[in-house]
Amino acid sequence: MSHDDMTTLLLWDIDGTLLTTGRAGIFAWEAAASELAGEVVDLQELSTAGLTDFTIGRAILGRLGLPADDALLERIVRSYEERLPAVLPLRPGRVLTGVREVLQFVSEERSDIGLHLLTGNTPTGARAKLMHYGLFDFFEGGAFATATGDRTEIARRALAGATNGRSVSLERVFVIGDTPHDVRCGRAIGARTVAVASGDYSVDMLQEHGPWRTIEGIPPVETFLAMLEDGN
Repeated sequence: MSHDDMTTLLLWDIDGTLLTTGRAGIFAWEAAASELAGEVVDLQELSTAGLTDFTIGRAILGRLGLPADDALLERIVRSYEERLPAVLPLRPGRVLTGVREVLQFVSEERSDIGLHLLTGNTPTGARAKLMHYGLFDFFEGGAFATATGDRTEIARRALAGATNGRSVSLERVFVIGDTPHDVRCGRAIGARTVAVASGDYSVDMLQEHGPWRTIEGIPPVETFLAMLEDGN
């Protein structure tokens, strides 16, 4: 695929947009937290929607009464990453409706559309989830969580990496996600935002944040691409 042929870029969130792990990842966070605390830690009620892995790590350290310094934050995130592949089979997760069909069709039939990631997962965490659900090979690259960056900073890196120095109209850049955080970071880079009510937020809740489009879920390929190509 020639990079110069691409006229449309799709920047995808992972959790709640491409797939759901059934919150299996929380088991990895619990194990990482328990190791640090020296006792069993229950994080089943911890809200993680739209948060970066480092933000989640900070929140857990706060719960444990530990300082969120660089060393401890790095330690809990790396511990989570190491445990993640083993816990993913523990909950009935799945690729969300319509997603695989869109990714497969675009990969095989549309050399003018680039598929990239814009996620609050770390690179290692993202890879574990996408490999487990058979989606990893569809993506050319992406931007991921770092210790210091918020989602807007991740979005800027995602856009820079996806355009790769080429001039791409922002009207042809779409950020696809399931939380208000995705809408905000998409708008921050001037992209068109497609809010998908496939996670913890309803259509009405997402609509309040002013996305370009709000949809219940990823529709059939023809419908989805027609929506993007309509552009109005």
